[in-house]
Amino acid sequence: MSKIKVKQVKSAIKRTQNQKRTLEALGLRKIGHVVEHDATPNILGMINKVKHLVSTEEA
Repeated sequence: MSKIKVKQVKSAIKRTQNQKRTLEALGLRKIGHVVEHDATPNILGMINKVKHLVSTEEA
């Protein structure tokens, strides 16, 4: 299965509780933090919900 790197590029301040929880579930804590996940449909859906706060790249 392919891997995907997710990097938080914008703050979660003044975002909805749902978006904050999604970032937390992805393992992102602060701007510049990078995590690596398998590219499963669940993870891709979470990334799509907060696509305006994160950047992604294939690993």
